[in-house]
Amino acid sequence: MNPKTLRQIFSELSFDHSPSQLPDVPISGIAIDSRAVKPGFLFVAMKGGSADGHDYIQSAIQSGAAAIVGENELSGLAVPYVRLENSRQALTWIAAAFYDWPARKLTVIGVTGTDGKTTTTNLIYRILLAAHIKAGMISTVNAVIGDDILDTGLHVTTPDAHDVQYYLAKMVEAGLTHVVLETTSHGWAQYRTDACEFDIGVITNITHEHLDQHGSYENYRAAKGRLFTSLEKTLPKKQGNPRLAVLNRDDRSYEYLHTLTKVKKVSYGLGGNADVRAEKIEYSPRGIRFDAVFNSLRVAIKGKLVGTYNISNCLAALTATVIGLNIKPEIAAQGVASLEGIPGRMERMDMGQNFTAIVDFAHTPNALKVTLEAARALTLDPSPSGGGEGVRGRVIAVFGSAGLRDKEKRRMMAETSAELADLTVLTAEDPRTESLDGILEEMAAGARSRGGREGETFWRVPDRGEAIRFALSLARPGDIVLSCGKGHEQSMCFGKIEYAWDDRVAMRAALAELLHVDGPKMPYLPTQDKTEVEWLK
Repeated sequence: MNPKTLRQIFSELSFDHSPSQLPDVPISGIAIDSRAVKPGFLFVAMKGGSADGHDYIQSAIQSGAAAIVGENELSGLAVPYVRLENSRQALTWIAAAFYDWPARKLTVIGVTGTDGKTTTTNLIYRILLAAHIKAGMISTVNAVIGDDILDTGLHVTTPDAHDVQYYLAKMVEAGLTHVVLETTSHGWAQYRTDACEFDIGVITNITHEHLDQHGSYENYRAAKGRLFTSLEKTLPKKQGNPRLAVLNRDDRSYEYLHTLTKVKKVSYGLGGNADVRAEKIEYSPRGIRFDAVFNSLRVAIKGKLVGTYNISNCLAALTATVIGLNIKPEIAAQGVASLEGIPGRMERMDMGQNFTAIVDFAHTPNALKVTLEAARALTLDPSPSGGGEGVRGRVIAVFGSAGLRDKEKRRMMAETSAELADLTVLTAEDPRTESLDGILEEMAAGARSRGGREGETFWRVPDRGEAIRFALSLARPGDIVLSCGKGHEQSMCFGKIEYAWDDRVAMRAALAELLHVDGPKMPYLPTQDKTEVEWLK
C-alpha cells in the first residue's frame, strides 16, 4: 500500500470539508488511543461513555501524531486539525480511504445476530476453503489472514473501524478474494463496519440482549438491520455483487428484516415455509445429521456440532454459500463436516472424568436455553442391550450475569436454568463496578420464582473458580457440567481492572484437583482473597 497524505485521504471522502485547505502531511497510520500513536499517525479523537479522546490530543501530539481529527472547536495546535461533526462515524471512511478501499477488492460476507454469529462465520469460512476460495475471516475471536491468526480482543465485539480496514487491507495484500466478517450490534451502532461494502448479509437471530445500551428490542433490531440496508449501497465491484440477504424464517426478526431489505432475499429455517430447510434431522453426542433442501435439490449434511441451534447455523452458512456464491452443495457439505468446533462453544474438557465437562459462551437467555436443551439431549446413555433409553444424567449449570449491562436478563437466565437444568450454581461474570452480591441476589430471585430451592437445586458461589470446583464436586457418572458465559474470553472485569481469566483453564484446573492429576493452576480472581468492598475500590 502506498502511503497517503492527509489531503489525499480527505479528497476521497464526502465530508463537508475542503481538501484543498488541508496540507500534504504524510500519514503513516491511524489511532484512536493516544497510547497507540506513533510518529506520523493520524489521531482521531472520539467522545466515549467513560473517556473523551479530545482530552488526550496533546498526549497524541507528544507521541508524534502528524494530524488530529476531532469534533471540538480547537485552535493553536502544533499539527493540522480537522474538525468534523461526528469523528466516530467518520473513522470508518477515513480508514477505508487510508487503506485504499480494500473491501471494494473483496467479496464481503457479513454475519450478524444475537447468538450463533461466530459459529456461522466459521462455517461459512470452512465452506469457502472447501471450495478452494482464497478467504479470510474476521470474528470476535480472531482475524484469520492466510496462515496468520490475529487476536481481536479480550472481550467480544467487532474490532474498531480502523482495525477492520487494516485486516481487510492485509487480506488484499495476501491475495485473498473473499472475507467473512462477524458484525455485532455495537459495531453497527458505532459505525465500525459502514465502509465494508457488504455483498451478502446473514442474520442468525435477534433475541434479548444489549437492551441496556440500545434501549429497546426495536433499537437493537434496527442496529442489526443496518447490515441489510447497507447491501443496496455497495458499489459495483469487478468480481460482481451478489447483494443477497440471508434471513432466518424461524426468527421473530424475519418480517421486519424482510420488509426492510430492498435487495434479493432468501430464507432458511427448520419449517417448510423456508427457501432452504432441514429435513431428516438426527442428533447424537457426536454431532448432527440432516438433509439440506434447496428447492428440489437435496444434500446430506453431517457435522460435529451439536444441538438444534447449530442446524440453523449450518443452514445459514449453506444458504449464503450455495445460493449466494454458487458453491456446489456437495462441496459446501464438505466444508460443514470439516469444522471440528469453535473455541469456547460447547467445548469439552476431558481429563479422564466419568462425566462430561463443557465450556460454552452462552451469555444470553436464549443462548442459555438452547445450550441447556442441547446438553439435556446429550445426557442420555443408551442401555447396553440397545433396547431403549438408559439412565439420564443430570445437567449442572454454572453461570453469572455481567455488571453494568442489561439487568433484566439476570432474572431471565436464572429462571431458564431453574426450569431446564437439574442443578444451578450462580457466580461472577464481569461484575465491573456493580455489587456482585447484588447481582447474585437478583439472579437468585429469578431462580426462586421458578421453584428453585437455594441449597438444594441452586447455590450462590461468588468466586467463579470455586463455583466450577463446587459444580464438579456435585457431578455423578453420566452428568454434564456446563460453565457458561465466558467461553473463549481471556479476562474478567472486577471494579475497573481486567484480570486474566479463561474458563477452559479454570475447568481443567478444577478437574485436575478433583481427579488428583497434573493440570494447570486455577487462575486468580480477587474474589479468592478480598472482600467485595476492597476490589470495588
